[in-house]
Amino acid sequence: MVSAMNERDRFRTRLAAGPLLADGAMGTLLYSRGVPQRANLDELVASRPDLVSAIHREYLEAGAELIETATFGANRIRLAAHGMSDRAAELNRRGAQLAREARDVAGREAWVAGSIGPLGAPNRELLHLPDSEIRAAVREQLDGLLEGGVDLFIFETFSLLPHLLLAVDEARLTADLPIIAQLTFGEELQLPDGTPPAIAAATLLATGADVVGVNCGGGPEACAEALEAMAAGPAVLRSIMPNAGLPQRIEGQFVYAASPDYLGGIVPRFLAAGAVIVGGCCGTTPEHIAAMRRALDAFQAGGTDASGAIATARPEAAPTTIRPRPTAAEPHAAVGSSAEPPEPTVLARALASGRFVISVEIDPPRSVRIERTIEAARLLKDAGVDLVNVSDSAMARVRMGALAVAFGIQHDLDLECIVHVTTRDRNLMALESELLGAHALGVRDILALTGDPARVGDYPSGTGVWDVDSIGLVEILARLNRGEDAAGSPIGQPADFTIACALDPTATDTGADAGTEWDRLERKLAAGAHLIMTQPLYDLAQVEAMLDEAERRFGPAGFPVPLLLGVLPLQSSRHAEFLHNEVPGITIPDAVRATLREAGDRGAEVGLAMTLSLLEKVGARVAGTYIMPSFGRYEQAAELVRRLRARQGVPA
Repeated sequence: MVSAMNERDRFRTRLAAGPLLADGAMGTLLYSRGVPQRANLDELVASRPDLVSAIHREYLEAGAELIETATFGANRIRLAAHGMSDRAAELNRRGAQLAREARDVAGREAWVAGSIGPLGAPNRELLHLPDSEIRAAVREQLDGLLEGGVDLFIFETFSLLPHLLLAVDEARLTADLPIIAQLTFGEELQLPDGTPPAIAAATLLATGADVVGVNCGGGPEACAEALEAMAAGPAVLRSIMPNAGLPQRIEGQFVYAASPDYLGGIVPRFLAAGAVIVGGCCGTTPEHIAAMRRALDAFQAGGTDASGAIATARPEAAPTTIRPRPTAAEPHAAVGSSAEPPEPTVLARALASGRFVISVEIDPPRSVRIERTIEAARLLKDAGVDLVNVSDSAMARVRMGALAVAFGIQHDLDLECIVHVTTRDRNLMALESELLGAHALGVRDILALTGDPARVGDYPSGTGVWDVDSIGLVEILARLNRGEDAAGSPIGQPADFTIACALDPTATDTGADAGTEWDRLERKLAAGAHLIMTQPLYDLAQVEAMLDEAERRFGPAGFPVPLLLGVLPLQSSRHAEFLHNEVPGITIPDAVRATLREAGDRGAEVGLAMTLSLLEKVGARVAGTYIMPSFGRYEQAAELVRRLRARQGVPA
């Protein structure tokens, strides 16, 4: 109960800070987008969640801070006409989930209000419905909305005060969430039983409503008059959500008289009448809500509406027409595109500027302690790296998660990381979830890898997932950059990942099909990779062979995207033989291994010098280098970085 009470307090605190903007019509937009007039709108949360979610997001983009679930008529009595009376709890739960998901996708702060309307038209049968049945029907909706995670309840378009009082009381018994209770008044400014607005508001306040207001009705003017009439009663927080005037049906379309400009212009009058929540009902659209948003912002800044004057009469303006609007063909990237795009990554900027990029790979720790890893990254940063690579349990050896390590490094050192992401350990859902989290945390450089089989690592009995391979992962990242997930659903706004892929240019020397490796590279590039990172190469002949093959496949310019040349400084002859003979993807030429044998105990220095020499020879032909230290010897890698930065032959 403490948590719920805090929610009511939090809502009141928000209202005390200034007017809150709610959304507009749901049904109006559904009809305009091809839903038949006689369709059961409340069932669309199950059969057309994409359409309902899109409308929620449009209102959030328009500036709404409160969105209502598409559950207005999802009670057992209304649903019975469609043979769905047993689905009330399910549809309310799903409606709440959709609204919450839309809020998450939009990435905006907003309240999700569980919408509950009257049980039906006020006919004789409904008027004589027992209180217990009214409560039971309302309780089903309340329970479903609570399971779906609403922040508050909104009862709206009620004209029968006794029914609304029962509903509010049932809500207060069910949960201590905020409650908005809204009535619809006729032209005489009273309910069908003769109750005036002030008395109705006082009764609802005493029953447990936090906010009392008016909605629907004849339009903004009539609602404003009803709201003003409430001022004759006790002090109560008030809301107003009028129709966009009265509709006319013209050539199969509903045309409403109140334009967005008019509704925006009358907002100051709503506020003067005591409204702390404003929004729209039938006929209002995201354009109306956007106009109200501008009016609220202008009012709070200077006390006037967006045009500079308080509007009390209808200005000359074209009526608003609700037209059918196809949504399936619209690019999802447009959703949320008004948000400020993130700055390009350090890596993307360095590649664009022509700077010789230096990255060093860091292995995550095999423990819960990250301090030594952070210090290794600090050492490399001081040496002059542009960024560091964070491996993802390479060779199937269990280590701390790469994303956690990358976030720690970027947070503590302000040093950008390329995170290796393998498809071995995660299904498609987990991959997308982790990538969304990485982007939110500022980790936006990703090396897409398939990953080593589990049987070579710590848990040989473990199984790989591989819903997709590295090519599929590049495709996922590219789709996220277009603003959609692998299923084509929007993610709020386009991501901005820099996508790297791997190439083993010596695959033919290991007995593998070199054509397959290069064919896969072409598919990775076609899928959207921005950068190539190679397995380690050791002499000029290997690099020349790679560049020649690139020219053969891609034309005289060679690789169509930047390439970071992988290097792995050798420590000794024994080290060289181990890598050459036992580690997949590494081929060390005979001459290089012979040089290490001759070096004896000077192997580490000779290995470092050979790597530096190779990079000096090819530095002008590649975009940078990707250094892989052996045995966690970051001091040697840092020394190589310092020497590279000091040599005039390598751009710094």
